[in-house]
Amino acid sequence: MAAVRFGGVAERFGGLMTRAQALRLRSLAEEAYQPSQFARDLTSEEAERRIDALKAEIALADSF
Repeated sequence: MAAVRFGGVAERFGGLMTRAQALRLRSLAEEAYQPSQFARDLTSEEAERRIDALKAEIALADSF
């Protein structure tokens, strides 16, 4: 995957998030009322961490 810019964060950490990750992250961020969790320039790893955190937060809220 191409990085946004030479020497950028995405290039150093293995590439930008996939389209599937972006769609999932945007959906979860909206569901959790946290749209600021979505950003277009996240690495794949950071996107996965945010997805996992939002899933856990939503699961916790649904348990009440």
